[in-house]
Amino acid sequence: MGKLARGVALVGAGMSKFGVFKGKTSRDLFVEAFVEMLGTVDKGIDPKKIEAFYMGNFSSDLFEGQGHLAPILASWTGLNPIPATRIEDACASAGVALREGILAVASGMYDIVLVAGVEKMTDLPTEKVTDTLATAADVQYEVPAGFTFPGFYASMATAYMDKYGATPETFMKVGIKNHEHGSLNEKAQFGAKISTLMEARKTSAAKKGLPIPQWTDEMEFLHDDKANPIVAWPMRLYDCSPVSDGAAVVLLVSEELARQFSDHPIYVAGTGQASDGALHDRESLTSIKSARLAAEQAYKMANVGPQDIDFAEVHDCFTIAEVIATEDLGFFKPGEGWKMAEDGQTSRSGEKPINLSGGLKSKGHPVGASGIGQVVEVWKQLRGEAGERQLAGNLRYGLTHNVGGTGQTCVVHIFEKRD
Repeated sequence: MGKLARGVALVGAGMSKFGVFKGKTSRDLFVEAFVEMLGTVDKGIDPKKIEAFYMGNFSSDLFEGQGHLAPILASWTGLNPIPATRIEDACASAGVALREGILAVASGMYDIVLVAGVEKMTDLPTEKVTDTLATAADVQYEVPAGFTFPGFYASMATAYMDKYGATPETFMKVGIKNHEHGSLNEKAQFGAKISTLMEARKTSAAKKGLPIPQWTDEMEFLHDDKANPIVAWPMRLYDCSPVSDGAAVVLLVSEELARQFSDHPIYVAGTGQASDGALHDRESLTSIKSARLAAEQAYKMANVGPQDIDFAEVHDCFTIAEVIATEDLGFFKPGEGWKMAEDGQTSRSGEKPINLSGGLKSKGHPVGASGIGQVVEVWKQLRGEAGERQLAGNLRYGLTHNVGGTGQTCVVHIFEKRD
């Protein structure tokens, strides 16, 4: 894996709030993110200078009944007639779109490229959302057997527990941590600690004249089958990312142009992407091979190792996914990730802060937008603009890890602050 033919920089980033937005479409969410991005370009940008548009989206066809989305979104922001391309790689759609944008700039084809991710999921009932997401699995072998994504990741969780000794409480602690991080993120769908949500349930019961639950702490709340029902054991409701709407946008330029747009550009240090077959055909359920390979490529390109990464945004569609990701990325040895999570080493004050944004679990998971949503957090952290959740110290490297399906696709990016 060699270097990019020329350097690529990130000079603007924006995102809509993630959540449930009745009456809004993908177009509305994209425009919100696009407008915010324009405001983050330190020296301004004339949108007419943008030369190409890459958009990650999983299934606007099924979620909204709208195909051919990229040129439509381009038209809503006055970007036509530039090339507008939609990229689909399940939940990794936005991360892959970003990689394609990076390669387009690095190749010299374009100097200024817009990359976005968008998904509008909540107009469908939950069972239809589940069916739509299941199209990212193997519909010949896995779906007829009754598997949906909670079941896939539950299988990975039980295999991990059996091999390494983790418990359901391990995953609960990951959820608690990510909600604590998300409580500091104004764009998060669930911008509240689990303890806050627990107290809200008590208050609601009191107002309705119902018996007030007597949970004493978050763990007792999370063990309550009514408050936190089992979805697919050991994955409970609070182990699962929500159904979400949202959009995120970044602006890429060639390295030599970066200072014309930004006082503090963030540079692409490394990128990697790999693929794998369906879950049923793998040697192991406790690691995602495509993630390991994509990470190796990104580290080699950036000439860094896992120890050099200051923080990371990883694909925690389910809490077990975060634990496995921290091992696949080389932050911890196989079988050690769950111990580090329990010890608090992945919290804001830990050895390797993970998902400072709240992750997919708390921030939300509009599947086609999540990969760029991760990059927006890295942009803010490296520029010292993350507000209350800002990490202290002189940060240099941030990493994003975006998975499609159960790991049939994974893309990893490493970003660098040089000033």
